[in-house]
Amino acid sequence: MTRIKESSSRNENKKALAGECMEIYAANIIGGQWTLAICCHLINGKLRFGELKKRLPWITERMLALQLKKMEKNNLVKRTVFAEVPLRVEYELTESGKGLEPVLKLLEEWGIKHLKTMNN
Repeated sequence: MTRIKESSSRNENKKALAGECMEIYAANIIGGQWTLAICCHLINGKLRFGELKKRLPWITERMLALQLKKMEKNNLVKRTVFAEVPLRVEYELTESGKGLEPVLKLLEEWGIKHLKTMNN
């Protein structure tokens, strides 16, 4: 029972912080290694599930499916199902997801600089 309360308090704190600070709100949406990694691959265009999986060999199929579903719910990714046999599904960034391109570029630049300071 205590665990549920802790989780509930944590979620309440997370929501409160996100409401106070748009940077935290944004970080909650794109936070996690897989969301950013998926965005980095979709920034160049549509990909099928299998293509994403090949480009992200360290992610399990279950985790990829969960992440894509979460990203779709958060309006970062659009899922298009084609009525073909076999079924074809493509994923692409929404306009909101495409808006992350300059953010991804800045994160890349920051990452390069930070890595250099860590190696010195």
